[in-house]
This record gives sequence, C-alpha cells and structure tokens, in this order.
Amino acid sequence: MGKADLHTHTTASDGAVKPEDLIKRANEKGLKTLAITDHDTIKGYKLAKPVAKELGIELLTGVELTALWENREVHILGYCFDEDNPGMLKLLGAQKRARRKRMDLIVDHLKSKGVDIDIEEVKAEAGRGNIGRPHAAEVMVNKGIVASIGEAFIRYLSSEKLEDIQTDYSSLRNVVEVVQQAGGAVSLAHPGRLYSAAEVDQMITFGLDGIECIHPSHNFTVQRNFSKKASTNNLLVTGGSDFHGKGKSDYDPYFGIVTLGEQHVMALKRLAQRRKELTI
Repeated sequence: MGKADLHTHTTASDGAVKPEDLIKRANEKGLKTLAITDHDTIKGYKLAKPVAKELGIELLTGVELTALWENREVHILGYCFDEDNPGMLKLLGAQKRARRKRMDLIVDHLKSKGVDIDIEEVKAEAGRGNIGRPHAAEVMVNKGIVASIGEAFIRYLSSEKLEDIQTDYSSLRNVVEVVQQAGGAVSLAHPGRLYSAAEVDQMITFGLDGIECIHPSHNFTVQRNFSKKASTNNLLVTGGSDFHGKGKSDYDPYFGIVTLGEQHVMALKRLAQRRKELTI
C-alpha cells in the first residue's frame, strides 16, 4: 500500500523548500500521495502539479486555513476541493488580506515592546510566500533578538502574547462551509497540542469531516485517543509530517516517516467525490 503525507508546507507560505523540490523529495522518500497544505494559499499546490504528474505522485488539492473560533485561531485542513471554485478563491483572497493586516498590527505591537523590527523586513523574509508569524520570527533570529524561532514564539509571538490583536480571519463555520461547498473535506489540524477533548467535541459540531490524528506532536496515546474519537463520530482520520523544511520547525526529520495509510486517503477521496456529485 502506498504511503501518504497530507500535511506539508513550502515557500508559498512558511516552508523552506520550493513546491517543485518538495515533490522530488516526496518521490525520494517513496511517498505515493501528497497534499501541500500551505497556510491560506494554494499557490504551492499549483506550482507543484506539473512535477507531481511527471513523477507519478498523486497530489491532492490542499490548504491549511486559519479560522476563528471562540476568539481563538484554529487551523483547518482542507482537501480535494475544486481549486477554481469561486467561493474558495474569494475565501483565500480574504485570508491573504487578513494576514497582511494582522502582520502590520503585530509589528506595531512588537515595536511598542521595544523589539527592533520593521514590516518591510518581514515582507522581505516572506518573499512571495503568504506572510505569517514565522517570517517575523525569522527576522528576529537574523537580528539576534532571539536565538531561535521557538524562542520568538514563546517570548513574543504566541497566541497568548498577541491575544489583543485584531484579526479578520474567517469564522470556523464559514471556513467549513466554503471548503465543503467547493466539493472538499475539512479536518482539524494537530489538535493534541492545542485543544482539550471537550473543545474538539465542540468544534466537531461545526461539521468537520475529519481529525488529524497522525502528527509528529501526537504520541501513541494521543493518536489512539483521537482515532477513537474519529471512529465514534464517523469522521475521517487524516495525518502527515507537518513538514516545513530545515530550520523552520522541529518536524523536518518526520517527512516520509509520519505518514497516512492508503485506506484513509481512499476514504477522504470518496467523501469528496460524493460531495462534488451532490453539488453538480
């Protein structure tokens, strides 16, 4: 059975590897199916498609969307949606604008705390990628303000540190509805390190199709518990390495190791296909 990784990032958002090169790495690792789930953009997916076709790797449409729930940011993985769906494109455009606005506010907040950082530096670090907090963290590392990206998040960029900053991200309900109306499926990303079991149960009521049970931050017990929750609620099991590339996260070594079984990929594709047939 072929191995799959349904959670990866590229330079189109906060990853270190170009989309085309990620496909080549996936091929070297023996992966048969891949989803590029950049933050609030499918640019990386589109750039990778020709290489995936050439190498015979099944590349699913994918994205990691930032949504608002209970005044918190939650990450929702979208899969197998129509990449040209007008509602989906509208959502991605709005998310990109929200990211830019939020980064302006974050930089102003950091300056008020005496952190020497400028928005143009963050934009330069992001390049053509969708701007986000990891880019601000990179600037802080490069300037010697902190020793690592992890330290930047702990001291300055965590959700707790930035809780008063306004954000225009879409609501959880709207994100779920838009992806599903585009013929796709949605899964809650890496819940084990972020939410209690009760909070996950609450989010399931918004119409989630799956839970990311398999993730490098989930030990065996956490993975088993979420897999049971998925089974109990008739939800999909999704998973992947959350690969970003060297220096971008601690998950780099798990690419090609933390994978999803083919049976789960088939279940995901069947659900999306049924949804598309209902929306025709």
